[in-house]
Amino acid sequence: MKIVTLQNEIRKLLRERNAMLIVHYYEREEIQAIADILGDSLALSIEAARTDAEMIVFAGVHFMAESAAIVSPGKTVLLPRLDAGCPLADMITSEQLAQARKQYPDAAVVAYVNSTAAVKAQSDICCTSSNAVKVLNSLTEYNEVLMVPDGNLAQYTAGFTDKKIIPWKGYCPVHHFLTPEDVARAKALHPGALFAAHPECRTEVLMMADFVGSTAGIIRFAAKSPAQEIIVGTAEGVIVKMKKECPDKTFIPASDNLDCRTMKLTTLEDIRDALREMKYVIQVPEEIRIPAKRALDRMLALS
Repeated sequence: MKIVTLQNEIRKLLRERNAMLIVHYYEREEIQAIADILGDSLALSIEAARTDAEMIVFAGVHFMAESAAIVSPGKTVLLPRLDAGCPLADMITSEQLAQARKQYPDAAVVAYVNSTAAVKAQSDICCTSSNAVKVLNSLTEYNEVLMVPDGNLAQYTAGFTDKKIIPWKGYCPVHHFLTPEDVARAKALHPGALFAAHPECRTEVLMMADFVGSTAGIIRFAAKSPAQEIIVGTAEGVIVKMKKECPDKTFIPASDNLDCRTMKLTTLEDIRDALREMKYVIQVPEEIRIPAKRALDRMLALS
């Protein structure tokens, strides 16, 4: 079936279901093209909480759909692919966090949104890569902060606060395995290009960057920068949006391995079938949803 035909069918089904299609920047280009809301984790969390739609179809990964279900308990949340998970979110369990809280009883727990609902439920507040520094500095009553699950993000944000940051040893494989050698190679091939990196990258990569920020931040940087070439140190799906914003500029992935495979699992056919068959509904038990929502609400109040 032709892409345009599928896109039109999905938009028709969305209208019939009073549904909103929320799409992350790392998704396939043909899915980004028909999004009601296209954004990074922070923007999508905010829009999921605001929407009046009766149904949310989330083209993203499991923790994102869970977050939508947490903040919008009266809505039906569909995740078109149940196997669209997040390796970073899987690097900490609620049981492991419970043990860590005992080990660091005086520390606040900040959970990156790339975490399960059960982990959010045991956290004091959530953060995204966009607002992590603001979240840390809002915790005025704490001197120590345990940041889970992304250790690279924790180490990066530690440079912007006087608090003692305790990083969990998790990481996003897409960002973590980007090496300084990869970046040096890209810079050698494009000597006039600036390098923009996501804070999920390792410290030695971030030290080579002209800009460090979230996916939305990287898009804004590219639009404002006078540079005609930008080396992009995050999942290459974001380049679709960057090209639309700045068609006169050239965007170069920092390596050939910056592709979030689980984000790319979802297809137009999956979204159509999810709307046709009302699958797969993401639900969070109330005993988890309520404390998890408290942590998300604290974050959203800062945004």
